[in-house]
Amino acid sequence: MDDPALGDLLRQFGLSEKEVDTYLVLLEHGEAKASTVAEDAGVSKRYVYSISEKLEERGFVSVNDHVVPTTIRANPPEEVIATLTESVERMRPALEARYSQAPQPTEEFEVIKSRVTVLKRASQLVAEAEEEVVLSLPFAQLPEVAEELRAAVDRGVLVLLVVTGVDPEAGGVADELAGLGSVVRVWRAPTPTMITADRTRSLLAPTAMVARSNSGKQAISFTQAQLAPVMVGSFFGNYWPTAEEVAVADPRPLPGTYRDFRHAVFQATRCLRADRDLVATVRGHVVGDGEPSTLHGRVVEVRQGLVEPVNNHFPVENALVVETDEGRFTVGGKGAFVEDFEADEVTLDRAADADFAVPAVEADDAGATDATDATDATDATDATDATDATDD
Repeated sequence: MDDPALGDLLRQFGLSEKEVDTYLVLLEHGEAKASTVAEDAGVSKRYVYSISEKLEERGFVSVNDHVVPTTIRANPPEEVIATLTESVERMRPALEARYSQAPQPTEEFEVIKSRVTVLKRASQLVAEAEEEVVLSLPFAQLPEVAEELRAAVDRGVLVLLVVTGVDPEAGGVADELAGLGSVVRVWRAPTPTMITADRTRSLLAPTAMVARSNSGKQAISFTQAQLAPVMVGSFFGNYWPTAEEVAVADPRPLPGTYRDFRHAVFQATRCLRADRDLVATVRGHVVGDGEPSTLHGRVVEVRQGLVEPVNNHFPVENALVVETDEGRFTVGGKGAFVEDFEADEVTLDRAADADFAVPAVEADDAGATDATDATDATDATDATDATDATDD
């Protein structure tokens, strides 16, 4: 190891640049007078004495001040290492006492060979979901998870459900499926059973495996935040657009706070279409900048593919357009890249009258004119026109 590398390591133990230079000189000499060390290290003799006292306190050197002239001796490396190790070990109890270990997400992968187990896992995923469930399921197997789906909707989970093997024009379909999801769509064709809960836990089963027992097919269940978005992207890209909407839940009471961004977009869509003016407080960060920040303003538009009619530009696009004092900003969810702002949490609330004060008309070359003046001018013009008409 060269001197620069050794010096970097010594500085990690709290030695200054001059202390490192002095100690390295002493290591080379083994023992030397202060004047010799001062000359080789490029420092004053007085500074050598000061540094040597500090190095002695740390166990690096021994100062022989009982002899004339005073000499400074580098302690054997094994003694220095033992002293440093002892100091580090003394910190261990205090560090361990203060350390609070963050729970590590569990990554699991399971191959499922039984149809019964698939349906059991599906029910479990829905029952344990806290924020969002996206799933496609055959109509014949719907009763197996219907209770869990209703409970999830009731506790505020966003449930986006595609029921397959159903004629959307059949009588009573909408009534039968209402309440099983925040948005329910149906499709005549069979599809694989797909479930993703809270953007981390997923289940994928072939059509034949769920449709009948002893199919010889296998399903997979996995918990991995990196793969779940692939499942969700496939769901919204391949199955959701082809299915027909038959039921949509009413918006939830305001205010509401959502860590699941799709849920915030769904609620904002339902509120705006019910002519409810909204303000949003968005906690997150500007896209491309990890510094936490907050955005607050009026929700003037949504871009989404959750509820008909859709207006997004690509299948997984869901965004809010928020008007603030600084201008309009587009807001996306986790991993946003085309929007201005990436949201971690969104709070939606009914807009107060103060949020919609009439803005002043921008000044032109002749000077500023406010909204009241403009109204008065219009009234005066109308009155004059009316008088002229009467005189005629």
